[in-house]
Amino acid sequence: MLANARKVRERRLGKDDVATLSSTSLLASVFRDRGLWKEAQKLDVQVMETFKTKLGADHPLTLTSMANLASTYRNQGRWEEAEKLEVQAMEIRKAKLGADHPDTLTSMANLASTLWNQGRWGEAEKLFVQVMETFKTKLGADHPDTLTSMANLAFTWNSQGRHEDALALMQDWVEARQRVLGPEHPHTLSSLATVSEWSS
Repeated sequence: MLANARKVRERRLGKDDVATLSSTSLLASVFRDRGLWKEAQKLDVQVMETFKTKLGADHPLTLTSMANLASTYRNQGRWEEAEKLEVQAMEIRKAKLGADHPDTLTSMANLASTLWNQGRWGEAEKLFVQVMETFKTKLGADHPDTLTSMANLAFTWNSQGRHEDALALMQDWVEARQRVLGPEHPHTLSSLATVSEWSS
């Protein structure tokens, strides 16, 4: 159905129209959700390059399309290609929106995740700390984005062998989840399982 809508828009508006490209991007997202990485990548590249040409490298739609392509690369384990795009997106967003804007912080967290997956834990840690502290200041200690960044930092510390620091942060994370979600929520229970595993 989505593919049909894209074809209709392409026929009526042209393949480079923003509405057509939005449909193309949605179709790429469906491919990503299904693990069809090559199909997603082909569409992601098309969307990004067209937005870059039509709207400029620093347009929000271009930056979103860069993040989407980086995600497709990450899911294929193509870390260097993902990193290159994530650095670009982060730097542009930092310059245009500021270092503490949610979109900039999302770019930083994505880059940190890519660095983490390459075993570059020191670099990942630096970004995760910045993301967590900014979210905590702007959104509060119990906000979902703050909690996600806490978990990312805890896993990074654990990977670095800083087990006591990681466990202490993970315990704070569990307490926050219990407050926000309740003690029986599946996310709370999975957090408790992680604490139990790290404590043993």
